[in-house]
Amino acid sequence: MIKFTGLNHLAMVTRDIDNTICFWRDLLGMRLIVGIGKPGYRIYFFEISKDECIAFFEWPDVQPIAEKDAGVAIKGSIAFDHVSFGVETEDDLWKIKDKLNAVGVWVSEVIDHGFIHSIYTFDPNGISVEFSHNVEGIDVHKNTIMADSVPSPFAQEGSNPQINKWPQVEKPTPLHERKNYPGFGSEMFQK
Repeated sequence: MIKFTGLNHLAMVTRDIDNTICFWRDLLGMRLIVGIGKPGYRIYFFEISKDECIAFFEWPDVQPIAEKDAGVAIKGSIAFDHVSFGVETEDDLWKIKDKLNAVGVWVSEVIDHGFIHSIYTFDPNGISVEFSHNVEGIDVHKNTIMADSVPSPFAQEGSNPQINKWPQVEKPTPLHERKNYPGFGSEMFQK
């Protein structure tokens, strides 16, 4: 079974990288750790944690998305609802809330979801952002919960992966055939 290590990065879009830097780096305190670019194309990575980032492609002709409250159903095309960042302590939620309030950025009250406490806001690109702290003593990773009154048939099969749902790999790629091809930014790290 594949062992995932977490989210490497989320890739978002902005038309104004400077506003995005001011919000994510200067207001929220996420370090800007990689900036790749050329005329008409940039991608900047902000550090969420030791191994996780949020990245923004700057595309000057893109329009910000319309603000949409997290978790509120809509009709029409959509690929994304919101992103939630975990914080270490309950106090961290209040620090973020106070920072956002201090600069006039709308932020929700602290919401109790039972297993997490959260606040919600929007970044300068209209992205719905949640900050969450796990409730002490409740570990849904250890003790999963299915509280859907009418769970889907697949959900009723349990929380663990059902390994026989998909055909198994019959011919894995041999080591001598594995090759990585250079992508944008690789030139910075080649010797």
